[in-house]
Amino acid sequence: MKITKIETIVVNAEMRNWIFVKVCTDQDGLYGWGEASLNWKTKTVVSAVDDLSRMVVGKDPRDIEYCLECMKKQSYYRLGIIGVTAMSGIEQALWDICGKYYGVPVWRLLGGKVRDRVRVYTHLGLGDMRSVYETFETARLVEKAQAVIEKGYDALKVVFIPYSGYLAGNAERKQVGRLMEALRGAVGDSIDIMIDFHGRPESTACALDYIRELVPYAPMFCEEPVQPGDTESLRFVTEHAGCAIASGERLIGFEEFVPVFTARALHVAQPDLSHTGGFLEGKRIAALADAHMIGIAPHNPNGPIAGAVALHYDVSVPNFVIQEEMSKAVPWYDDVVTASPIKREGSFWSLPTEPGLGIEVDEKEAAKHPYKDDVLHSASALLGDGTVTNW
Repeated sequence: MKITKIETIVVNAEMRNWIFVKVCTDQDGLYGWGEASLNWKTKTVVSAVDDLSRMVVGKDPRDIEYCLECMKKQSYYRLGIIGVTAMSGIEQALWDICGKYYGVPVWRLLGGKVRDRVRVYTHLGLGDMRSVYETFETARLVEKAQAVIEKGYDALKVVFIPYSGYLAGNAERKQVGRLMEALRGAVGDSIDIMIDFHGRPESTACALDYIRELVPYAPMFCEEPVQPGDTESLRFVTEHAGCAIASGERLIGFEEFVPVFTARALHVAQPDLSHTGGFLEGKRIAALADAHMIGIAPHNPNGPIAGAVALHYDVSVPNFVIQEEMSKAVPWYDDVVTASPIKREGSFWSLPTEPGLGIEVDEKEAAKHPYKDDVLHSASALLGDGTVTNW
């Protein structure tokens, strides 16, 4: 069996683009799907998929590790987020092909299942980007949170940490505390709440000031309290937080997770299988995390193929905690696929049984949502004096 070509389909999901990757083979009707979505980098990722395809066309798609070695080592320059995202989409599609070829779901090929269902959470607005990133008022926060709970979820994530500098002002700190107090009061103690800092604080002092306001209301974890890449600062925050700290969605590949785990700089790691190399790299990351008593809560704000990938991964990872999902980010989310392994009951996804990833793209429906420029949320990340800060 040989790979004959690799194609991409860009689907505009209103606030961002999804990049679907299709790997075709010389076996009639046998192909695989992956997803390489990366906000604000759509055109460059599509080009990178095309560049990398030259290194694997003609190879056997079942030799996944070998194909990865070709893409990584024959590129000469080390792959950054663009290249690794492109490679991730291709790698996922190879697993889909393997599962279909052998007639088993991908999780079987990853070592089998370690659980019967996968716990998930979503965001305000059920993934609507404006609700996720633009909810800073108490009444709207409570309204959107209750709507999520009414859909059966028992866990949700919020993003209400203000754009920040090196020190948090008293008014900003108190507002964060009031928002968390109102949210906990509205949803009760049985609902888990995660707070995404989005790396907005410019210092450990600023991050810890906000965390102190949140801790009395029992967050499940505070996510990305400081920018990625500074392991010592992350470790310092983790040691002094008084609650679980999560991070890792912007780390690329196994090697970038190693120093974080070695320093025990977090409690929960959040690899994104569309950005960190795919299934094989994700399994290596999870294994090393497990050796350091660190849980796995994968990042996934993307489309339906990325959701299917996350599901198979989560089924097979022993130290899995909870999965991010945004299955209703657009009203037609389910229309672009004719088959999907994702079946949600309450706050859990069911065990998939279909061969491969179990997902099939409706290419005609997908074509109804062609590429558009992503919405640049980050353009609003300014302090009061006009200073540009972290989105």
